[in-house]
Amino acid sequence: MNQPEADKSRLFGYRSARLDPAGMLPVNQSSALSLSAAAPWWRPNPGRSLVIQGGRPLVGTYPISGAKNAVLPLMVSALLTPHLVTLHNVPASLDVAVLANLLMRLGAKLHWSRSEFGLSVTICADDIHAVRIDRDLVARMRASVLLLGTLLARCGEVSLPMPGGDAIGLRGLDFHVAGLRAMGAEVDIAGGTIRAAAPSGLHGAEILLPLPSVGATENLLLAAIAARGTTIIRNAAREPEIADLAACLVAMGAMIAGIGTDILTIEGGTPLTGAVHSVMPDRIELGTLACAAAITDGVLLLQHGRLDLLGAAAPVLAAAGVELHKAEGGIVARRSRSGLAGIDIATHPYPGFATDLQAPAMALLATAAGASTITETIFEQRFWHVDELRKMGANVTVRGRTALVRGVSTLQGATVTGTDVRAAAALLIAGLGAEGETTLDGLDHLDRGYDRMVEKLVSCGAEIQRS
Repeated sequence: MNQPEADKSRLFGYRSARLDPAGMLPVNQSSALSLSAAAPWWRPNPGRSLVIQGGRPLVGTYPISGAKNAVLPLMVSALLTPHLVTLHNVPASLDVAVLANLLMRLGAKLHWSRSEFGLSVTICADDIHAVRIDRDLVARMRASVLLLGTLLARCGEVSLPMPGGDAIGLRGLDFHVAGLRAMGAEVDIAGGTIRAAAPSGLHGAEILLPLPSVGATENLLLAAIAARGTTIIRNAAREPEIADLAACLVAMGAMIAGIGTDILTIEGGTPLTGAVHSVMPDRIELGTLACAAAITDGVLLLQHGRLDLLGAAAPVLAAAGVELHKAEGGIVARRSRSGLAGIDIATHPYPGFATDLQAPAMALLATAAGASTITETIFEQRFWHVDELRKMGANVTVRGRTALVRGVSTLQGATVTGTDVRAAAALLIAGLGAEGETTLDGLDHLDRGYDRMVEKLVSCGAEIQRS
């Protein structure tokens, strides 16, 4: 037995751990395959609300977790090879647990461990079945759309319920579908289901994305790995998470040129091996906690944080009065001596200001001196948190896709609800900087995107309890 096969036997009890396709659970009984079976480390957090006592500076070391937006496509990429893929620095978030459950339903086997690399998972996808995919699981996360290109490449066909996720905009699948069709796929969308097939296999194509969509770039990159010939993706998204995915694929044997640029060239059809890869640190968590340090007038060492991953957000936050300095082991974040100042922000694809940092930035600017404008150019419905911040005394006016924020002296505690992952985090840090008590509902959103955020904040002096 060679080493990869020996590893399979050691980790999975290779013969006995296979999933019998005839024994797969019916779609309407998906709850029987619980999150704890797919991700034994997952424990639902007690309570439905957070009670936050504001006005306490955050001081200490806050470890930045592996990136939510990187780990999900990395886990999906393991379906492209029958060999073992091990991912280190995996965030222990609800989205990861849900995707683990979904991969198990497809026949993958997962082995979890903890070490100096944090939470790690080894995925064995040597026996994947293109069975009906659980609609309930797909509806919980947008990243499940990446199964479209991956299973089409691996199995030749796929039937995928329309993905769900945060209610922040339309985020149509037109770019995904057009690119897959250019590669020879037959795609039909009807009755809330995407059906795709490539009877003769996928082939290389030259694809021009109308906009640099992250999801479409990832989906087409994954599909192109198994396509015959050369695929060129022009106007590709340049987010660091895509470069992280490409680096893992290269470690698996893929041939990809132009990583980190807007032109990706993939020489498809090369058999993939296994790989070991460490998930990049979460740049959105980094930016959010930098805002938290400044809002509370504290000092945080954001362990493992990398300033280069923030792109335009680094100088923008600096202009708003958030000091960011490299230090041994990470980034030190604090409020500048001159205080917070109003600025103008417009979200753009990387290296522009990330749309995922728009809500935390608004919470920060709500108490900055002067006025600020925030223009959201990526998603058309990403101002749901405005009404919640207003409950806390924020002075925000929205006209179309631009919000005018007039700074107030302080926010006041209130009962608010997080409507998506980033809005929940923004309201949490707003509560930390506010006077009095804030009650935050919508905790599923917070748990979806962040690894033990509340526990890590408490270790830095925050007073937070689950209600």
